[in-house]
Amino acid sequence: MILMTIATINPNIQGGVPCFTGTRVPVVAVLDYLDRGYTVAEFLADFPTVEEAQVHALLEQARADVLEHWQQNL
Repeated sequence: MILMTIATINPNIQGGVPCFTGTRVPVVAVLDYLDRGYTVAEFLADFPTVEEAQVHALLEQARADVLEHWQQNL
């Protein structure tokens, strides 16, 4: 999944903070939830406009980005 299908940036929505496409939910919100020990299911229950596929795609992209960054800095 391409990053733009996961999140969009619009200066008129949340002040330009990246949000899940089609929502006003900042992508960082799911990371905050996970950091605090909540599950993806709990996040989705609290933010029903976000699709499960969007969350998993974001996490997949973040994983790939971290691995790429580490490989470049070895």
